[in-house]
Amino acid sequence: MSGHLPHPLLYRLHLLRIAFLCACALLMRAAAAAAPAAPPPLADFFDNPAFSAATLSPDGKFLAVRYNKDNQRDRLIVIELANRDVKVAASFSDRDVGNFQWVNNERLVLDTTDKTVGPGDERYWPGLYAVNRDGAKFRQLVQASASFLQDRAVSSNILPANHFLVEQTGAQNSDDVYVINPKREGLHGDGDLKHVNLLRLNTVTGRSETVRRPGPAMGWLLDHKGEPRICITLDKNIQTTWYLDPANNQWREIAAFDAYLGGKDTFTPLAFAPDGTLYVKSARGKDKQALHTFNLSTMQISAEPLLVLADYDFSGELITTRDKLLGVRYLSDARATVWFDARMKTLQEAIDAALPATVNLVEVPARAEAPWVLVRSYSDRQPERYLLYNVDTGKFNPVGSTHERIVPAQMAAQEAVRYKARDGLAIPAWLTVPNGARNGGGNKLPLVLLVHGGPWVRGGEWRWSADSQFLASRGYAVLEPEFRGSTGFGRAHYHAGWKQWGLKMQDDLADGARWAIAEGIADPKRICIAGASYGGYATLMGLVNDAALYQCGINWVGVTDINLLYTGHWSSTSDMSSDYLKYGAPALIGDPVKDAVQLRATSPLMQAARIRQPVLLAYGAVDRRVPLYHGKKFVEALKEHNPDVEWVVYQEEAHGWSLPKNRIDFWSRVEKFLQRHIGTARAGDER
Repeated sequence: MSGHLPHPLLYRLHLLRIAFLCACALLMRAAAAAAPAAPPPLADFFDNPAFSAATLSPDGKFLAVRYNKDNQRDRLIVIELANRDVKVAASFSDRDVGNFQWVNNERLVLDTTDKTVGPGDERYWPGLYAVNRDGAKFRQLVQASASFLQDRAVSSNILPANHFLVEQTGAQNSDDVYVINPKREGLHGDGDLKHVNLLRLNTVTGRSETVRRPGPAMGWLLDHKGEPRICITLDKNIQTTWYLDPANNQWREIAAFDAYLGGKDTFTPLAFAPDGTLYVKSARGKDKQALHTFNLSTMQISAEPLLVLADYDFSGELITTRDKLLGVRYLSDARATVWFDARMKTLQEAIDAALPATVNLVEVPARAEAPWVLVRSYSDRQPERYLLYNVDTGKFNPVGSTHERIVPAQMAAQEAVRYKARDGLAIPAWLTVPNGARNGGGNKLPLVLLVHGGPWVRGGEWRWSADSQFLASRGYAVLEPEFRGSTGFGRAHYHAGWKQWGLKMQDDLADGARWAIAEGIADPKRICIAGASYGGYATLMGLVNDAALYQCGINWVGVTDINLLYTGHWSSTSDMSSDYLKYGAPALIGDPVKDAVQLRATSPLMQAARIRQPVLLAYGAVDRRVPLYHGKKFVEALKEHNPDVEWVVYQEEAHGWSLPKNRIDFWSRVEKFLQRHIGTARAGDER
């Protein structure tokens, strides 16, 4: 045995080696468990999806899907549900399929886009095309070249490029669809909108016929048979609603009111039911808008609403078949459906039981001849996904998800909250907090106060959001206030924001941040304010008004001076009409003459010298809503005294980021900017 260890010693060393390796493995597992999991890649939030839309044919036998394979062009695919036969109905080598809808059971209509270029590099207009579901009888209906904007057909039965598909589907029992033709002032047709023509277009022959309008039309509504029935005209600030009476085929006025300021008896036409009843949204002098019917003989709104919500204005749509009103879809904190049809109510209950903790929106074919319905399912953690449900078997077939790489378990919970502003007004808000952070998760969190644009819109709802979920995945709490002036929460909440840019609207945001501090959510020394458009304006004014509250600010495509909205269009053409600037903006935002002192005091550009915090600024070079000079003037003024300014211009972008590469670049800048300024506790900070 010379030169060899005795067997007992060898065995003991072998055991020690095994014990050592086991200890190492346990230590490695413990370290892995203690280390935080890597957050989802940024591209998972902001890439273009492979699957993006689906809709059933009127008979429910076929499913049309917009889909791309291996990040190539979006194609229109049709699936025969009985045998799962798949056909590519339409595809382009140089463009992507855009909007699409069924014309009838055999035929579809679609327009195009180019997802590889931004608005500044667009080579094509949407155009319009029709095709059979098997790819046969493909026909171009509208030109896609911007050089063909004259009011004449460019070839046999092909309309000029400034014609666009109407989203309303109509009866879906003929070969016809409707398109709109906006007419603008100016030599190149880029001035104010004068009126909008409506044309009936045959998708087989390409022949079209213009609908007679009662005045300077701005909007149209088809009835349930697919016929034009409502026209809304605008003359200066007066909006008039007209009804095309089938008894004599003549337009008659049924309402008129101020388009921008509204009034007690205002209403918005919503849809016609199969029995011809007109449904409208109206407050009828109360605070919240509700769903009513409108009597076309007496021209009166129903005294009692069909659907009213306690805390929200009604917003939604009718759900019908060709011959029956089945229910109403509406938005409160989340989207939901009230079914009048007992069978549909039972069906919804079965789907909800199978898909718990998600919103499940059911699409019903117009004339069902097959057992399928389409379900759009989502939650705060789950991006929208589509599933087919067989009402006979109770089985689901998945169709696709808009963000297929997102893992719901890695996402954060979103909560609808309310807090009190300093004057007592209740402010709704959306709170997204990283997983576990509100369940004894330790230190208070850095907070991003995310301000929505508009501002006269509703900012959010309970659903998955790429922006807030991305920020939460990086460890930030996100608060998105529905500050006064936001719509959807009643007339008083909306009117409270008039002429309050930089004033009480701004206070609502600061009060939200202080509420988050008081609730133990936010670290008071790590709060950043951020937003786009109006939200960018509010970001800059927040840095002015509440310098001690916000450690930094992120503004993209934001207004930097209110007066520039009225006077600043020397280098670009705004898409805000002169009528809005004359009749709407002075009352809603401020009169440039009467309120001159206030507008100067609430101008980020005029107050730039007061901003000392780090700022990230991003703009699109071809933005018509907030032209680039808003950002250029501001960054020049800011850099005179503030050394911590990051400035980026996306040359091909407009009012927001259309290209994934720019979305990814921008949000990577946001991630680094936040990490530098509020992402890590600084030495000496007290908790």
